[in-house]
Amino acid sequence: MVNDTFLKACRLQPARHTPVWLMRQAGRYMKEYMAIREKHSFLEMCRTPEIACEVTLQPVKAFELDAAIIFADILLPLPGMGIQLEFAKNEGPVIKNPVRSAKDIAAIRVTNPVDDVPYLLKAIKMVKAELNGRIPLIGFSGAPFTLASYIIEGEGSKNYVHTKSLMYSDPAAWDALMNKITDVIIVYLNAQIEAGAETVQLFDSWAGCLGPEDYRRFALPYTKKVIESVNKGVPFINFSANTGTYLDIVKEAGGDVTGVDWRVRLDEAWKTIGYERGIQGNLDPAVLFAPVKEIRRRVKEILDMAGGRPGHIFNLGHGIILGTPVDGVRAVVDCVHELSTR
Repeated sequence: MVNDTFLKACRLQPARHTPVWLMRQAGRYMKEYMAIREKHSFLEMCRTPEIACEVTLQPVKAFELDAAIIFADILLPLPGMGIQLEFAKNEGPVIKNPVRSAKDIAAIRVTNPVDDVPYLLKAIKMVKAELNGRIPLIGFSGAPFTLASYIIEGEGSKNYVHTKSLMYSDPAAWDALMNKITDVIIVYLNAQIEAGAETVQLFDSWAGCLGPEDYRRFALPYTKKVIESVNKGVPFINFSANTGTYLDIVKEAGGDVTGVDWRVRLDEAWKTIGYERGIQGNLDPAVLFAPVKEIRRRVKEILDMAGGRPGHIFNLGHGIILGTPVDGVRAVVDCVHELSTR
């Protein structure tokens, strides 16, 4: 690997600078992406390996990023499970047959990635060939709770009423659903690793809707099973949003690196999860809209919190926001490298 700073950080090894990549680094803030998006639907882009490969590489060509992440979506395994997935005109996911009963859960299939998402595996292989050892490639999946919430709610939610109703009213049905989703994620991530991903990340974007005890009962066991069951030959990043108040519970899931959002101080988060694992984060994505001087100050603040300790991967506290200035992205990447070079 020409630039192995990201992999070194995942393994708590000293590196020449703090590695940086950004969640949603391939996306709608780039004119190159929008040129393709004007001709294809979002799902067409995901399901066409040549396009997915090109979009994955767009930010790598534009910025000095230390890792690439395959262009995909956390909901790609759903159609193979029997879930009818569509993306509305505003690109929001909509599920036509939400799962609300034990009968619905029984109908869900455990997928075979080779049959159900061959386009994703081909895209990974294509990106690996194009990168040619320049930087590592990250594969990913939604976490069990987040995928379950999408499947149950049918779309984005503010209160997760259907999800929590199932949790509280029929715990056995909840466990049956989560076990199926967990099995899907395990084979899905292992297939990405076999295709060439050098790291995998779990996105638990909706876990923060849970209180600590509900997280411990209804989400943690399944996230932990995924992490324990995925190929140990590559580092595993466990990212959850809005869980900073109970990171002491989140850390029980395991993983080589814990991703945290901007709602918690990075130094306090690292102390909570323990220095025996790496940490990823955690700049507020809105900071990328700020002047370069302010971006630089905020980047330095987070780097100072990390204290130069091996194991810090610089990232946003969540994905890049639609409309983010390209210059803001460039400023973050360049400032991280400049201020952390050892």
